[in-house]
Amino acid sequence: MGDTSLGNPGGDLDKADFEAGGAVREDRHREQSPGDLARRLKGRSQARARTNAQRAASEPTGSFIRQTYALPRQEARERARDWFGRYPKAAYMTKVESWRELEDGRIEFTMRRLPTAD
Repeated sequence: MGDTSLGNPGGDLDKADFEAGGAVREDRHREQSPGDLARRLKGRSQARARTNAQRAASEPTGSFIRQTYALPRQEARERARDWFGRYPKAAYMTKVESWRELEDGRIEFTMRRLPTAD
C-alpha cells in the first residue's frame, strides 16, 4: 500500500507525480471545488468547439450540389458510376456523401459534387 498522506487516496503514484530530482509534486493532489472542475470542463468544451468550427470552415460545404436517390442496389451502383463518369472526382470533388439500406432492400444515397470544375 502507498502513502496516503500526500492526498492520493489510493496511495499509488505515477511518473507525473514527481518533479525533476524525485520530489513529489503536491499541487496535483490538491482538492478541487465543483466550480474549478466546471471551469476546466468548460474550457475543454470551448476548445473542442473551436477546433470543430475551424475544421468545418476549412471544408467547402455551402457550394456543393447534392442529389438523394432511393434505388435498387444495381441501379444505385449504376447511378453512382454515372455521376463519377460525368463529374470526375478530381475536378468536381464528387463523392457518395452518405448511404443506407432501406427496409425494402433499396439503397438510399446522397451524391455530392461542385457545380463547376474550376
